[in-house]
Amino acid sequence: MIQVRQDEPKYAFLQDKDSKPVNRYGKPIDLQDPKQAEPLKVNDEPTPAKNPNRYKQHGFYFTADNCIACHACEAACSEKNDNPGHIAFRSVGFVEGGTYPDYRRINISMACNHCDDPVCLKGCPTRAYTKYAEYGAVIQDPDICFGCGYCTWVCPYNAPQLDPVKGQVTKCNMCVDRLEVGLKPACVSACLGKALEFGVIENTPEGREQLQTEIPGFPDTSITHPNIRFQQTKTLNRDMRRVDSTPLKYHKDDTVGKYVPTLDPKHGKNKKWGLKTLLASHENAHVIFTLTSQAVMGAFMLLLIAGSLFKLPAITAVQSSSAFVPLLVTMFILMGAGLYKLNMHLGKPHRFYRGFNNLRHSPLSREIAGVSAFFAGLGGYTLLSFFNSNSLVNVLSGLVALLALAGFVAGSYYMYKLYRIKARPFWNHWQTATTFYGSMLSLGGLLIAVVSALFSDDVQAMIPFLSAVIVSGLIIEAIGLFFHRRYLKSGTGEGQAAHYEQTTTFGKTYGLRNLLLAINILAFGVISFTGLSGIGGMIIGLLLALSLVVTAYLGRIIFYALVIPTTMPGAFFWKNKGFVEHARQTGLANMPQLGVVYERHHKFDVKELIQTIRENTLVDMVAHAKNVLTGK
Repeated sequence: MIQVRQDEPKYAFLQDKDSKPVNRYGKPIDLQDPKQAEPLKVNDEPTPAKNPNRYKQHGFYFTADNCIACHACEAACSEKNDNPGHIAFRSVGFVEGGTYPDYRRINISMACNHCDDPVCLKGCPTRAYTKYAEYGAVIQDPDICFGCGYCTWVCPYNAPQLDPVKGQVTKCNMCVDRLEVGLKPACVSACLGKALEFGVIENTPEGREQLQTEIPGFPDTSITHPNIRFQQTKTLNRDMRRVDSTPLKYHKDDTVGKYVPTLDPKHGKNKKWGLKTLLASHENAHVIFTLTSQAVMGAFMLLLIAGSLFKLPAITAVQSSSAFVPLLVTMFILMGAGLYKLNMHLGKPHRFYRGFNNLRHSPLSREIAGVSAFFAGLGGYTLLSFFNSNSLVNVLSGLVALLALAGFVAGSYYMYKLYRIKARPFWNHWQTATTFYGSMLSLGGLLIAVVSALFSDDVQAMIPFLSAVIVSGLIIEAIGLFFHRRYLKSGTGEGQAAHYEQTTTFGKTYGLRNLLLAINILAFGVISFTGLSGIGGMIIGLLLALSLVVTAYLGRIIFYALVIPTTMPGAFFWKNKGFVEHARQTGLANMPQLGVVYERHHKFDVKELIQTIRENTLVDMVAHAKNVLTGK
């Protein structure tokens, strides 16, 4: 338990006496009857503290007018939680507007807001998050976390921090150990300008006038109903800009009476390839998993529905050919490779089984369960294909096929649903579904065609039908992309900024993907009527297969690389390369509290290095000889 010092200043203590019955979202502030509560044990203390407000929702208050960007709150938080240098539960940043001499800046300090509706809790597949009645704190247990990082996707405030060294997520815990003894959180007690306050939510702190729920740059409060209130009375410019690489600014919209995110075209209109960024993306594991799993799911559903159920000649020809067993084995290996790649992407791969822990709330947990069921059904179906057909084998094959079908329905649906994230507007559109299900048809049809061409002598009858399946999948994807583009162009905020990046930073790659998509639609459309024959047809088919795979990969990596989350600038700067470059160019790197250092390296050639070593060696030898002669 935290020990209260005898010289603890008065401002460090909690001072709330009364509270309102409900907050502005209509949620009760009194979270639980303490007589009926199972108390939260802090530091393994046997009895809870006698804090009269222990079961009331607490929250932070930030007065932007007072913040001087000294970063004392950051330092106090990191020291109290013993955080390494690459992790910060609380971050300080700023937005700025105008030009000299009418230049204005608003500083922002941001941590976890311990929301009424914490999306991190609902998203986490391992149930590492708990919202307690005690103080309304949302607490995360890093020992349960297996490092998938999904909570960092869904949180609009960048509060959960994924530690790549330990392979787990950690976050602000509201300093509940300090609250137990009546002390405010460490960040609040350390604030020099009295910009940070803390107490029962909706209570106006001493010397404050406002209890606003938004400030320039703050995401939409309807996503999580955060427990933070703001005061900002100084006049700001109509446009407040981020000083990082994100093409966003915050514009004062008089019709709604607040600042809204809008596009800030920082990079001009020149189109670039951006391939280095795309190919080095940390999300390549998700690209490989989604593409391989969707290809296998699509192929298996074609075999099951078009072949076994509707008895379409083109698919029954595959099932009766010598390519059928190799096809199933190939599908099983591809699916296994994708799952392995995704699992090794976790911070703690050996804890993969914890992904089933939150089936009640998490779409990721449901996707894991569905995909696992599909993989199990596919494995059983593949194994049974090696046995001669008899009544028992047929019954078992039917059962595992039903398991795979159920897994497909659940897995594919929640594979789409887990990307409908309000904090990531670029993904939060039905185009994600058309892309995923379109890929199942196009890549699934391609997978059957390629394996059949390798292991079967008679593929001519099935090529037109499979080409038609591929075309239908590509057209579905193209329709979604068309409406998605129109939606982003006509929208505002992070979605519009993502579209801007798509057409500039990655403009040439984006254009190449669209061109290949159109070529594939036309080419496979023609083949669906004419078929392929001879050596020339095989070469054309191989080139088109490669083209389709490249198209799918480029589209999927762009899908991951372009997403711009709705997050506070203050929680984004400290690990944003764009801000690092800006700080070095403008001199902000001279401020050590920003955590940016200049690059300190000296370039020299090998001859210069050798000459330096020789000179230093000669000086050392002369000095040593002089010491010997003088008797020193």
